[in-house]
Amino acid sequence: MSASAETGGRLRLGVNIDHVATIRNARGGAFPDPVRAAVLAEKAGADGITAHLREDRRHIRDADIEAIMAAISVPLNFEMAATAEMQKIALRHTPHAVCIVPERREERTTEGGLEVANDENRLRDFLVPLAEAGCRVSIFIAADQRQIEAAARIGAPVIELHTGAYCEAHAEGDEAARDAELAKLREMASFAHSLGLEVHAGHGLTYETVSPVAAFPEVRELNIGHFLVGEAIFSGLDSAIRRMRDLMDRARGMEGVA
Repeated sequence: MSASAETGGRLRLGVNIDHVATIRNARGGAFPDPVRAAVLAEKAGADGITAHLREDRRHIRDADIEAIMAAISVPLNFEMAATAEMQKIALRHTPHAVCIVPERREERTTEGGLEVANDENRLRDFLVPLAEAGCRVSIFIAADQRQIEAAARIGAPVIELHTGAYCEAHAEGDEAARDAELAKLREMASFAHSLGLEVHAGHGLTYETVSPVAAFPEVRELNIGHFLVGEAIFSGLDSAIRRMRDLMDRARGMEGVA
């Protein structure tokens, strides 16, 4: 078992600052500044910053990536589609991490995991130059054994499990569906770990839904954004991140551990 697949220990929090840029872009101009949000997130305890540069640039823009990397000392997790354009940008900036996500122009947000099993050859070739450049490559996928096995075969060292279905079931009050989705996430986190993959998770997590996922010993990192940006309207970004960090630590039995 590789060191990257160890279980337990402090869970990392990656804060996605995309939707600070969404608010900026709704009116144009420079405010609110996602770079400032990234710096504040780091000071509040984020272990990394996540930013998704979409094809349509609906939130994060090209200049934001360079500015964020220059402003923070924690790693940048660069989310991107598996396109030649995005690969070229990633290779120019060589962020600490690159997460390959599915992307459709008409979707409001990422709606599901990447289809890896039916696109293995292309994705395997796509990942090689990123890995050779020193980027930690992860694949954003559903909690599905077939997709996890495919991610392992193409050489992705990290997967990020899509937690959206679990969070949506919770929001709708469907306890049976929520528990079924949580059980699936738990089983697939364990399965991915057994293959030597480092396991991350994210999408739609809130104060109410984070603890059960954070408690999975195989999960090493959670990436959370939209909810934290929304909560920041009411409590401030620093307070929102610190509360999420505390819930994650408590779920891991590590409250009070720096």
